[in-house]
Amino acid sequence: MTAKFTLDELQQAYAAGQIDTVIACQVDMQGRLMGKRFHADYFIKQAVKETHACNYLLATDMDMHTVDGYAATSWQAGYGDYVMKPDLTTLRPLPWLAGTALVLCDVLDHATHEPVAHSPRAMLKKQIARLADLGMQPMMATELEFFLFNQSYAEAHAAGYQHLKLASAYNQDYHILQTSKEESVLRAIRNGLFGAGIPVECSKGEASAGQEEINIQYADALTTADYHSIVKTACKEIAWSQGKAVTFMAKWDYSAAGSSAHIHQSLWSLDGQTALFFDPQAPNGMSTLMRHYLAGLLAHADALTYFLAPWINSYKRFQAGTFAPTKAIWSRDNRTAGYRLCGEHSQALRIECRVGGADLNPYLALAAQIAAGLDGIERQLELEPEFRGDAYAANHVRTIPTTLRAALEKLDHSAMLRAAMGDAVIEHYLHTGQWEQFEYDRRVTNWELWRGFERA
Repeated sequence: MTAKFTLDELQQAYAAGQIDTVIACQVDMQGRLMGKRFHADYFIKQAVKETHACNYLLATDMDMHTVDGYAATSWQAGYGDYVMKPDLTTLRPLPWLAGTALVLCDVLDHATHEPVAHSPRAMLKKQIARLADLGMQPMMATELEFFLFNQSYAEAHAAGYQHLKLASAYNQDYHILQTSKEESVLRAIRNGLFGAGIPVECSKGEASAGQEEINIQYADALTTADYHSIVKTACKEIAWSQGKAVTFMAKWDYSAAGSSAHIHQSLWSLDGQTALFFDPQAPNGMSTLMRHYLAGLLAHADALTYFLAPWINSYKRFQAGTFAPTKAIWSRDNRTAGYRLCGEHSQALRIECRVGGADLNPYLALAAQIAAGLDGIERQLELEPEFRGDAYAANHVRTIPTTLRAALEKLDHSAMLRAAMGDAVIEHYLHTGQWEQFEYDRRVTNWELWRGFERA
C-alpha cells in the first residue's frame, strides 16, 4: 500500500514529474468533497498554509441553492470566506486521477481562525476530544453499499433516471460469478483506494441486482470518516471513468434493497493497547463501560436518526424484511435489530449500528453516535435486556422514526445533543433538514402523476 504523502514526498513527486495537481477540499453538510485544484508548485509554496472558500459551502442544499435563514451566513452578511486549513496527515496520491494528490482541510473562521463549529470535521473532532479527556479513543468503521449501473451519469440524466440498466439482473449477494462481470470497476476501486493509502479489506456483491459493498479497515473515528468521504468520491470517479455510474441513495428504487452505511464502533485506550468494551469475565464479554455506552445509543436513538438518515429518501429504506432495521433495539448477531452485537468474547467486540444509510455524512453520524454513547457512560445508564427473535415482528419496542419530519422533531428536543454539540450547531442542521422537508412537500413526484393523472 502506498503510504500517505508527507510534504517532502509531495515535493519530490512534483520534482520528478509524478504529481502536478493538488486537490484541497473540505467536507460539506452533505458529506461531499468541495474545494479547489491547485498546481502543485503553488500548493507547496503557498496554499499548503491555508486557502479560502465561500462560507455558503456550509449553508446550501443538495442543489447548491443558497438557502435563506441560516444564522451563520446569509446574503445580508455578504457570504464571506472561510479559511480552509490543509490537514497534511490526510495528504495522499489519487492513482485514479493522473498526476493528482488530495488533501482534506479543516474549516476555520476567517477572522478568528477558530474551527467553524458546524463544519463536519470540527463536529467529530469535538466529540473525540471529549472521549480523550476520559482517556479513551473511538475506533470505528463504516460498511458502504451502492448500486452500479451500465450507463454513465450523463446517460442516466438524459434518460430522466428512468429505465436504468443495472450491472446485473439478479441478487448478487456474495455471488462470485456475477461480481466477476463487474470486476473492471470494483478492481479499479480496490486498487485505486489501496494506492491512495486507504486500507481496503474487500468488496462483495450485496443483496440486490447491481448492488455492491466496499469495506475499509477499522481505524480511529476521524480517519474512518475521512476514508468514507474519499471512498464515495473515488467510487463515483472510477465508475465515471469507465462510462458507468453508481448511486449511494439509501433507496434508489422501490423494488430494490436499500443501501446502508453500517457503523461499527468500540472504545480503546489512548495507546490503542486495551479494548475497553471487552471484559472476558462478563456475559458476552461486554464490559460495564460497553453496556453504558450502548445504553446511551439506545436512550437517544430517536434523536440520532437525523444524522443517520438526513434526506427524505433515507426513510424509504426502513422496510421490514429488507435487512434494513425498523426497530432501535439491540441483539446479539441479529441482522433484524437496529444495533447488533458483533465479535462476542473477543477483543474485536463491538457495536454495529445498522440504522444509517449510504447517504449519511460520516462525520455527523459518528459524532452523534459518540455523543450518545458518552452520555450513557457519564450517567451510567443501565442497558436494557437483549432482544431476541425477529425484530420486524416485534410490538411495543422502540421504533426508528419513519419520516424526516419526525426525526427532526426528535433532534430539536434533544437536550443531550444540544449540550454535546451546541445549540447553534443543532439549529444549523435543523434548518437544513427543515428546508429539505419544505422542498419535498411542494414538489410533484412521478408517483403522483402515475397514480392521479387520469384517475384523480
